[in-house]
Amino acid sequence: MEQEKQLAKLGLFDAKVPRYTSYPTAPHFKNDVTPDTYARWIEAIPAGSQVSLYVHVPFCRRLCWFCACRTQGTSTLSPVAAYVETLKAELKLLKSHLPEGVSLSRLHWGGGTPTLLNPTMMQDLAGAIFDVSPMAPDGEFSVEIDPNEIDTPRMAALAAAGMNRASIGVQDFDDDIQKTIGRIQSYDVTRDAVDMIRAHNIASVNADILFGLPHQTQARMTESVQKLLSLAPDRVALYGYAHVPWMAKRQQMIPTDALPTPQERLALYETARKLFLWDGYDEIGIDHFATKTDGLSVAQRNGTLRRNFQGYTDDTADVLLAVGASSIARFPQGYAQNAPATSAHTGAIRDGSFSTSRGHVFAGEDLVRGRIIEALMCDFRVDRAEIQDRFDVSNAWLSQLFSAVATRFPDMVAIDAFGLSIPDHARPLTRMIARAFDAYDNSKAQHSAAI
Repeated sequence: MEQEKQLAKLGLFDAKVPRYTSYPTAPHFKNDVTPDTYARWIEAIPAGSQVSLYVHVPFCRRLCWFCACRTQGTSTLSPVAAYVETLKAELKLLKSHLPEGVSLSRLHWGGGTPTLLNPTMMQDLAGAIFDVSPMAPDGEFSVEIDPNEIDTPRMAALAAAGMNRASIGVQDFDDDIQKTIGRIQSYDVTRDAVDMIRAHNIASVNADILFGLPHQTQARMTESVQKLLSLAPDRVALYGYAHVPWMAKRQQMIPTDALPTPQERLALYETARKLFLWDGYDEIGIDHFATKTDGLSVAQRNGTLRRNFQGYTDDTADVLLAVGASSIARFPQGYAQNAPATSAHTGAIRDGSFSTSRGHVFAGEDLVRGRIIEALMCDFRVDRAEIQDRFDVSNAWLSQLFSAVATRFPDMVAIDAFGLSIPDHARPLTRMIARAFDAYDNSKAQHSAAI
């Protein structure tokens, strides 16, 4: 109770802060990053290097009310088929700018619902991707799988294409909660999907589950987590539901009076967290859990854990390429985002141009502050020597930054000769502490709750 009072005093239950999957965050992107900029950045990738590739499929059979992703509903496969052709054209354009010998350390299909694609579309898309760049020998190919939208032929097609990690969305297994958020997905359907994944010798299974949903209680949270644990996922993302109806209009279908309070959200998170830890999972960053042998656990132990638009990753590639409407690429030079609207994206590709509509060119202290924030989000500590080795900053500059944050969050950070760290009791404040290192004005951006 005393800790909760202290967290409340520091503003945890009122704050709206970024999730820091990038720095600066997307609301600060501008339209000075153009298709020509994007092409130059691709051409500057060192020949023979490894990169990551994200493929965005924005279509869903039915739009879930809780979701804030950029998606669109479809009752037929015709727009999906047309979109796949656009992706293939975009990949061909990418190939024309990509240096020789580049391979993929990571490939991820997200959405939306990538498993809306039929087996032929899946084969065509995978073939187009690998025509651009092959998977690296130890590369990882993951796909977001909707248990309601998968069958044996599609699973077989993904396995044949080389998928070796599957990611399933669970959200919550409670019937009442599923009805309230517009996502009907029974435990049996989910279990059958996981069994199908493993029957096709897919090496690893990820799962997403949410806390902070309407009508969620600690008892319901416990039951859903225990059901998820019975499926033995290798990796779990325990995300806080972000209620942002001003951005995702479909969330207006969700009754706000049924949402838990910020204090209740924290209790829900702690309930789930303890269950994962009791079951032997390692705690990864602020919202992930993984088995001891999973890549995230290994990266955490090795100090190579990273953070990108998909959350935590063990991928250390310097470049994340992105194809599809609204997708965001990252380069050593900055970020580049494709046109959000499918029509605008398709039009640009049809005209033989990338659809890059905005982004950010790194300048000033962007890279050093971005690394400090990433280190806090991944490891809850900033190594003074690492920052000074990588960036042209003085010990005095770092000390001044650290001191300002310590003053703002008394007893919630520790500073010594080695750097700054966040103690266990202060970890609910991690995103707020990270924000203290953010040089951009976040007052006008409508971010999600800090907990």
